[in-house]
Amino acid sequence: MADLNVKINNLHLKNPVMTASGTFGYGLEFVDFVPLNEIGGIIVKGTTLKAREGNDYPRMVETPQGMLNCVGLQNKGVDYFIEHIYPEIKDIDTNMIVNVSGNSPESYAETAEKLDALDGIPAIEVNISCPNVKEGGMSFGVTCSGASSIVKAVRQHYHKTMIVKLSPNVTDIASIARACEDEGADSVSLINTLMGMAIDIEHRRPKLSIRTGGLSGPAVKPVAVRMVNDVAKAVKIPVIGLGGISTAEDAIEFLMAGATAIQIGTANFLDPQVTIKVRDGINEWLDRHGCKSIYEIINCLS
Repeated sequence: MADLNVKINNLHLKNPVMTASGTFGYGLEFVDFVPLNEIGGIIVKGTTLKAREGNDYPRMVETPQGMLNCVGLQNKGVDYFIEHIYPEIKDIDTNMIVNVSGNSPESYAETAEKLDALDGIPAIEVNISCPNVKEGGMSFGVTCSGASSIVKAVRQHYHKTMIVKLSPNVTDIASIARACEDEGADSVSLINTLMGMAIDIEHRRPKLSIRTGGLSGPAVKPVAVRMVNDVAKAVKIPVIGLGGISTAEDAIEFLMAGATAIQIGTANFLDPQVTIKVRDGINEWLDRHGCKSIYEIINCLS
């Protein structure tokens, strides 16, 4: 059996398979289907400073080879998380990581500071695909300056491992990754969803309540693999790859492209045991090819 252990800064993962935020709840929802302690890391649903109701329904639409969503970061806020959710998940024997969102550098930083005090949360994932209210709704993650402002603010208040989740809806994702690295990010994860739209042609209206949403699932994988490879060549910090992963072969592509770890998202809706199946499949592939460690295939492209 190969050694599947990887490190994301000071964060030790027993294997490189993680769950993507928004697709695995708080982990507790999957406890009857999969041994949570066997997953490398669980990134819980997006958490904001104050409670958010999210967008109106409909906010999820199935598409060929994927799905669109515009859930809108529905959650009860970081204080509710600390009081009610954290006690239920803090003793799960894996890395419980909180995805953090906001609408200003200050709101990101305040949320991160509250989480910094929790011993059972060793890392956060900072979602910079959120709208910047001071810039007319433009996502923080689409410019180097916007990304830098969030990472810098969070770094001043958060002292554990900080992963920054990058938006693919940009012209040069490598430059944005470098900007995050320069301001103190310990890792970057990519890709977040691609913006898309679906139309109900019988009723002549968009299928989603706010017209557009984020596309995820197998359809985005080739774009994600390319972007992971671009970023891995541009930064020195570890890269976490995600986007359309549903098999071990998918995950291995990301690892070979330069990812140190991967996240599985949409596939969890189809198969709640997919994380363990992918982990086992990676191990079987490594054994079959005579590899003793996962690091033998990370960023191995010629």
